Amino acid sequence: REVALIVFMFAPLAILLHAVSPIPQDPTYHLLADARAFMGVANFANSASNRGFLIVGLLGLALCLGRGVAGASRSWTTCFLAVTLVALGSAYYHAHPDNGTLVWDRLPMAIAFMALFSAVVAEHLRPGLERALLPLAIATGLASVIWWHYTDDLRFYAWAQFSPLAAIVFVLIAYPPRFSHRAFWVYGLIGYALAKVAEVGDYALYALTAGAVSGHSVKHLLAALAMFLVYLMLRARQPLTAKSPPPP
Repeated sequence: REVALIVFMFAPLAILLHAVSPIPQDPTYHLLADARAFMGVANFANSASNRGFLIVGLLGLALCLGRGVAGASRSWTTCFLAVTLVALGSAYYHAHPDNGTLVWDRLPMAIAFMALFSAVVAEHLRPGLERALLPLAIATGLASVIWWHYTDDLRFYAWAQFSPLAAIVFVLIAYPPRFSHRAFWVYGLIGYALAKVAEVGDYALYALTAGAVSGHSVKHLLAALAMFLVYLMLRARQPLTAKSPPPP
């Protein structure tokens, strides 16, 4: 299973780098449907919807630094710290959307994805793995954003964003649970998948709701909800033993 996990992680990167041409950032990416300003704040709805990340990030940090989290505590603390920073980085980006400000949106996102990956892998494979895996994963995520910023090539960043999530799904299927309430992973992954659908349908949702809300704002709320479900899992879960099967 560990060999399969390594192949599952790095085969897509090899394919992207050797079989796919460099992918530049599309300039129209910054042209979001809801660009309305309010009280002097540009792109107000897209900026304000980032408060969900701030709330969830602070809740997670309070849990990790308060009573603590069993399992990969370093990875979870790093993940919720990064989610908190996503709120700040994304608000900064939406104030002046361009490639330069987008860097500060993507850096904390990359850290959050990689810390989440580190937590899942360490908790399902070997707890001691976290000490080496977490800094390596974070460095990889940061390098992917820096690579895109200086080369205008999204291949490395695309891999760093989606491969860890795909690997998480593989680990959840291939390895038995060590903590209860693992169904919350399913809910969280569904929430994040819906967030990506909303992002793609930015203009469509804006038109469908007669300008009430855009897909990009909904994406922020759904992604924050996905992390909130992970937070609820961490708050409620208990270690499993051979005699204590997971609850339904």
